[in-house]
Amino acid sequence: MHQLEISDLITAVDPHTGRRLPVRRTEVIQQLRESGDERAARIVAGLAADQDGVLDPHAVDRLLISVHTELQRLSEELRIGERLVHVLGPLFTAIRAAARQTGAYRLVDVGCGLGYLVRWLAATDALGADVELVGVDLDATLVGEADRLARAEGLTCRFVHGNAFDLPEAATVYVSTGVLHHFRGSALADFFQAQAASPAHAFCHFDIAATPLAPLGAWIFHRARMRNPLGRHDGVVSARRAHSDETLLRAAAVPGIRALLYEPRGTANPFCTTLRPIIGVRPHLEAPLRRALGRDARHMVGPEHLVEAGR
Repeated sequence: MHQLEISDLITAVDPHTGRRLPVRRTEVIQQLRESGDERAARIVAGLAADQDGVLDPHAVDRLLISVHTELQRLSEELRIGERLVHVLGPLFTAIRAAARQTGAYRLVDVGCGLGYLVRWLAATDALGADVELVGVDLDATLVGEADRLARAEGLTCRFVHGNAFDLPEAATVYVSTGVLHHFRGSALADFFQAQAASPAHAFCHFDIAATPLAPLGAWIFHRARMRNPLGRHDGVVSARRAHSDETLLRAAAVPGIRALLYEPRGTANPFCTTLRPIIGVRPHLEAPLRRALGRDARHMVGPEHLVEAGR
């Protein structure tokens, strides 16, 4: 059975209304024990709950903000912002060249958490003044903290509590970091299908590269950099749950989208590659994107590459 991330289990929301739902501590512990993860069960057993056994939502919120703050420090150390712009910059160049639209483009960060990526892009103006930056998350507390941080930093960006695919304004490009491994089975294909069905021009989702060294690297890095037991646990489980190149390309191969993987396994250094993106573009954008990437376009391959490699 797949290991589970504690952070996925200790909060719940109504998918239609976004209203927070109560979570019983014993039910979470049972799920973790059934998955064979006694350590995670012990961590949850130590979380505050009321007399009915419902996890204290305020304590959970404080915990998740603390863990996400530590994750932001990891993102800073791994230079996640720069790595995304390395791909997003050429992607927006290609879109501008092909679209020739007037007015703003819109980047929507799915599952933005504390909004580190959106805030970093706003602070650096790395994508240009014509790109509106929006972060969206189903967790109202994280969105509220992201908005507070952005206001304190004087940044021009915004954060929304809700479903990223239900926004009234269409996204030009959907992005995410460390989100894809949370989707299992058909939910992963549904995630990509929702973007293909939208007016978006493209998506670019960074997630953990499923290399043999990923779990060990995650264990070392999270032990060295994270203090909270929940964060340490979930960081290693995330690496173990990372999707293979084949799984990502199959799931992203939906009608109307050309799926491309940047730095697939076998072309990247397993000692250096921590995250890499799956990119999806409308077919007419592939050639302009390759031109904008220049020599780096050689790192980007489609599903046929994996077939040719005999995978």
